[in-house]
Amino acid sequence: MSTYGLERLFSPRSIAIVGGSPRPSSLGAAVLRNIKASGFTGRVGVVNRNYADVDGAPTVPDLKSLSFVPDLVVISAPAAVPEIVAEAASAGVAGAAILSAGLGHGAGSLAETAGQTARRHGMRLIGPNCLGVMVPRAKLNASFASHQPSDGHIALISQSGAVASAMIEWAAERRLGFSGIASIGDQLDVDVADLLDYFALDDHTRAILLYIEAIKDARKFMSAARAAARVKPVVVVKSGRMAQGAKAAATHTGALAGADAVYDAAFRRAGMLRVYDLRQLFDCAELLGRGFVPRGNRLAILTNGGGLGILATDRLAELGGVPATLTAETIAQLDKVLPPGWSCANPVDIAGDADADRYVVALNALLDDANSDAVLVANVETAVAPAEGIAEAVAQCVRDRRTKRSAVAALVLAAWVGADERTGAIFEAARIPHFPTEDDAVRAFMYLVRYREASTALAATPPGVASVFTPETAAARHVVVNALSEGRAWLDPAEIVALFAAYHIPIVTTLVADSPEDAAEKAAPFLAEGHAIVVRVFSRDIRHASDVGGVILDLRTKDSVVEAARTVMARARSARPDAILQGVTIQPMIVRRAARELILGIAEDPTFGPVIVFGRGGPAVEVINDKALALPPLDMNLAHELIGRTRVSRLLGGYGDVPAVPADVVPLTLVKLAQMAADIPEIREFDINPLLADETGVTAVDARVAIRKPTRLFAGHTRLAVRPYPSQWEGELALRDGSRVTVRPMRPEDEPMVSDFFTRVTAEDLRLRFFHAMKEFTHEFIARLTQLDYARAMAFVALDPNTGEMMGAVRLHSDSLYENAEYAILLQSDLKGKGLGWALMQLLIHYARSEGLKRLSGQVLTENTTMIGMCRDLGFTVTMDPDDHSIVDVVLDLDRSGVDAVGADILIRPAAAGR
Repeated sequence: MSTYGLERLFSPRSIAIVGGSPRPSSLGAAVLRNIKASGFTGRVGVVNRNYADVDGAPTVPDLKSLSFVPDLVVISAPAAVPEIVAEAASAGVAGAAILSAGLGHGAGSLAETAGQTARRHGMRLIGPNCLGVMVPRAKLNASFASHQPSDGHIALISQSGAVASAMIEWAAERRLGFSGIASIGDQLDVDVADLLDYFALDDHTRAILLYIEAIKDARKFMSAARAAARVKPVVVVKSGRMAQGAKAAATHTGALAGADAVYDAAFRRAGMLRVYDLRQLFDCAELLGRGFVPRGNRLAILTNGGGLGILATDRLAELGGVPATLTAETIAQLDKVLPPGWSCANPVDIAGDADADRYVVALNALLDDANSDAVLVANVETAVAPAEGIAEAVAQCVRDRRTKRSAVAALVLAAWVGADERTGAIFEAARIPHFPTEDDAVRAFMYLVRYREASTALAATPPGVASVFTPETAAARHVVVNALSEGRAWLDPAEIVALFAAYHIPIVTTLVADSPEDAAEKAAPFLAEGHAIVVRVFSRDIRHASDVGGVILDLRTKDSVVEAARTVMARARSARPDAILQGVTIQPMIVRRAARELILGIAEDPTFGPVIVFGRGGPAVEVINDKALALPPLDMNLAHELIGRTRVSRLLGGYGDVPAVPADVVPLTLVKLAQMAADIPEIREFDINPLLADETGVTAVDARVAIRKPTRLFAGHTRLAVRPYPSQWEGELALRDGSRVTVRPMRPEDEPMVSDFFTRVTAEDLRLRFFHAMKEFTHEFIARLTQLDYARAMAFVALDPNTGEMMGAVRLHSDSLYENAEYAILLQSDLKGKGLGWALMQLLIHYARSEGLKRLSGQVLTENTTMIGMCRDLGFTVTMDPDDHSIVDVVLDLDRSGVDAVGADILIRPAAAGR
């Protein structure tokens, strides 16, 4: 249900506590004390049949005995939770936080019974087994936490109540506050995705911290996480990293795709910043809570201890940061104010006798240096100058520069080694992030650098591949479906060759022979051309031929091929007497002097579905363990990034006399593989090992493809956690005059086309579309238009079939319930009146209905009479906006009978569509 009803849970006007006892240690009593201490101004009632009062507050026997209907009910009763939820739902309560544990899981459990009741009534549930809900701004602490959190700009979402409590205590020491805290426990209803959606839209939240243990709905989570990370930092720590190792799998790819590695890939794809323990989470909060993000990754280090500066520089380089290179002007300025013998470089060592004045003049010089994105001020206390006094001077320097609104606003961090609480308080008062060691400070700085890089990557426009790659999906599906119809779980070598051909993935010619003699005959043409031969045992029961000694290389005569075929089959029978042998495969031996052996594959994850694996290939692939994972679908940017996370990527660029592999050939192969994962859900696991890559391109030498009928889909669509480009909506639209235009969903690589389109739209039409004058269209603005989460949004572009130029676009974005969607439309100004807008709106309505949406709505300026008239003709109701009479609200009930302006044949699909 996403954000539905959450506003009343996080800003309730009234609260009821159900449960508790006079015992000070009871949950209900603790919640009541926290509500009182938080200063909550709304009405509070206590429901308890067994006690006349709880912590001095009088009780009533049930919810209906209250004089009001509470917005929020906090349930701490150890039993009868389903009955309490039913009573609350019937009374119209907006939501409940269930603190009680032990309600069970699955069908027939107390938890599921309560959940079903709440869903029928639209009531939201947080928990069970949770700490509660806290919103300091609303003076709400409906929890049993031991401390009152203060108001601030960090949202905390935690599956663990203990972690939430620890964060509250740590934040209290650092004078950091929260915009909201939700401990969600077992996530019976409200889950991580719901809260990401809520806090992403919350104006009081600057950053979101997550502690998670497991994700239940991968597509919902990925949509919410990607949306949230586009607007504010999202930092996540996940437990259970070491407990979930690589599973037993049918392919090398499956073995490499450990569960935690898949979570890591998901976080990366969403643009979230992953940290690995609570200390790192605290360090991120230290910076994010104050709204600091560095301009780049260049760090200047100012210290009174040379060793401390060197340690900081080492850690910075290790983590991928860059020591700032001081400008000549900065060095000259420092020469004037520092004693002879200072380091004359970064780190700036101002010597152990440095006093407060020396720190301040050096800090000002570094803050004026345009080559620096942040300054780390470090100090080791000496008997010459007290650390506390230096901290005061540094804090005042930073305050002064903020007051003057200096053009150079580099981030300042402090690391006072061995500092006491008084020094920490000085930096807290000045809002300067401070850390106990230089290592902590550098790590925190690099977390924010990673966040900025992830944000930039999210908005990057990828190169298009549609012009160079169109798979023959129908042919590929025929191969897989035919194998499944025969009850098989693996494709045979000939079928794999056909599958690869459909996706334009080069593979060595592979022939199947059912006997040694047949092998010799099929090898003869290759031998005549001068190729050596590879003989490999072929059995659908043997996962890897090399495991049973089933591969023999470099055969140069027919007799040697016969002998090799007999040998590998004999070895296979000895090693695997249970296996059924289909014969052997014959391949010409590929000899490439400098080819790199790679592995590419698809693995199946129980949470996130298909995962793409890339790394160093060969028989020792699992021992080398040089791999990286990504969620499909991929574009070229994502594919390059995936490759760059492996050690073998360094070899692809060439070295010594070894030529480089063409820059895009391996990434494009990964894009093709990811498209295959999207198109053919029957593929369970997939290995190319090795894929040979050199200056001539790539060639697959050996491959394994496991298949089965798909067992899980997301909302009736593909099993991918990130919904792929919906190619089935490509086609043509017929206009009134009989002409046709090409239409397709918008792609991320459309940014240049959209930018050019805006130049052909008049300023007045742009004002009518965006409700205000548009002077420029930035990369960030257009990226938000073109980079769609197809699970939540859709945009169709109309293209001139002759020139390919964009003629117009129509789009919708659904609400969190996926019931109502807002639409928008814009046409090239000189094309209005030709029926293009009508056709695009018909298509959008057809799409919305096919997605199960219930309503399509929009806002139109009252002066835009053409749009209002078209909406009326399409069946929209048109009403004046109650808050702004310059706007009308238009709504189309997609379920309403009699409104059939759109037929299923509105989209004319090309007869030879590749997909």
